[in-house]
Amino acid sequence: MLDVPPHFSAEQTQLQQAGLQDWSSLAALSDPALRRLARHGASEQRLIRLRAQARLISELGLAPEQAALLLHAGLASSSALAEASPQQAHRQLGRLQRSLIGSALPVPTLPEVRAWIATARRASGRPAN
Repeated sequence: MLDVPPHFSAEQTQLQQAGLQDWSSLAALSDPALRRLARHGASEQRLIRLRAQARLISELGLAPEQAALLLHAGLASSSALAEASPQQAHRQLGRLQRSLIGSALPVPTLPEVRAWIATARRASGRPAN
């Protein structure tokens, strides 16, 4: 079962009814299929956000909360992450996480962010540097 935020309950219901039980299935969802789900009570914008999160999870092997943080930071795809500066992304993610949830969870470290970017670059066929 997908671990989506509680306020995405209508979207989770639609995804379950469509038989989409994991992130890779959601990542593969086409635009027309996504629009069909939205016609049955789910928000198309929220489904788009969940699909972007699912793609980051599937393509880069990120945890759902890591992918969500990247989305909130404006790094909504592996190609966007591949183009990011590690230092700038680290700073941006740290500020964003602290403003959203405070210090309850540790901020991603610079080596973690560098590893995510390196994985995104490999996934997109870009050189490591």
